[in-house]
Amino acid sequence: MMKFYDRKEELALIQESEKQSRETATMMVVNGRRRVGKTSLVTKALEGMDTAYLFLSKDTEAVLCCKLKQELETSLGITVYGQLTTFRSLFEVIMQESQKRHFTVILDELQNLNKANPAAFSDMQDLWDRYKDKSHLNLICCGSVRTMMKKIFEDKGEPLYGRSTSKFSLRPFTISTIKEILSDYNPDFSSEDLLTLYMITGGVAKYVELLMDAKCTTHKKMMDYVFRADSYFLTEGKDMLTEEFSSDYGTYFSIMQLVASGLTRVSEIDGVMQKPSSVYLSNLEKSFGMITKCQPLLAKSGSKVSKYLIKDPFLRFWFRFVYPYQALIERQQFQLIRKNAEDHYAQFSGKTLETYFQEKAYETGQYSLVGNWWDREGENEIDYIALNEFDHTGVIAEIKRNPRKISLSALKDKVAVLPHQNFGKYHFSFTGFSMEDM
Repeated sequence: MMKFYDRKEELALIQESEKQSRETATMMVVNGRRRVGKTSLVTKALEGMDTAYLFLSKDTEAVLCCKLKQELETSLGITVYGQLTTFRSLFEVIMQESQKRHFTVILDELQNLNKANPAAFSDMQDLWDRYKDKSHLNLICCGSVRTMMKKIFEDKGEPLYGRSTSKFSLRPFTISTIKEILSDYNPDFSSEDLLTLYMITGGVAKYVELLMDAKCTTHKKMMDYVFRADSYFLTEGKDMLTEEFSSDYGTYFSIMQLVASGLTRVSEIDGVMQKPSSVYLSNLEKSFGMITKCQPLLAKSGSKVSKYLIKDPFLRFWFRFVYPYQALIERQQFQLIRKNAEDHYAQFSGKTLETYFQEKAYETGQYSLVGNWWDREGENEIDYIALNEFDHTGVIAEIKRNPRKISLSALKDKVAVLPHQNFGKYHFSFTGFSMEDM
């Protein structure tokens, strides 16, 4: 089993909230995409402390409360008399007990309460407001369905709005942590191995753990693992997004497939879909956080040369090489889709390499803006511009898998057409990044 890596800042936040709750009740909200490591994080931070981990499964309210009651009795020694058939009665037991002593309760996948009983959040608010002033409860609410968690805690019309005392979103592992993990499992890893690990997992803890525990630490072994009959990765995209998208998931999946294949402009997507896609694209960007609307760096908001990108590296990979081939997967043609992915790997991973270096630039803490630039005609495109808006310095780079294909003279020709009103105040250095620089 993979050891626990990184997360120093997040561990400190959770432990600080736990200390505060010894004096007065705290409600921390931890968001993050599925499999990013929220449960591992909170349990690691609270090792050795009085903690009850309550997983809110998709059972009926009565069945769910029966399970949660048993966990409270086992983990915290809380004696509960009689049957608890409503979440309200269970949560009241927790709040009452927390007036006598200090402990932590983790409510994992909180959004599932909405299916068991939509009124449960109003009950939580009522009981929290009634008991919190004399309570010593450290309540941690975790969730992976972004739209629901945002609605529960950030929508002004919802009962739990304004009740959390702290909140943060857990992000995937940084590039430096991905490198550290791969180095621990394969000290002689190549740049290709590292790029493949980043391309498939995007630093999502569960995905990295699956590959490392299976000793898949090279490009070939990772790709073989993804495209085998019992692969977790083949169904993960659908499992992750069907609940998020609900009844419209077919349309959203089709649009994300198009974006992953390189059709990134609204006109291109509309042409294939044969209907307007702007509403769906807006939802994917603003409500679901699945895609991002990219504009040339420093372009005015609403620029007509914008294009869309799938933010999550794993989903970008899944929608390009797995989702379009569901029929082949049903027929067990794994070697065929594995070969297709390998045939297109070099081109696809070239774009992933750009994302890798842009993310790495942010992680240095030296730059406030990082992105691409392209002109309206599509004749000039710059892979990487990193700006420090405070000292007006920056780096412009060309990114290629093969370092021999980098031409700084051609790059400077492109730079010459950058809008002076936007970039004229910056002092730039020029470089190239390739696989050798990973």
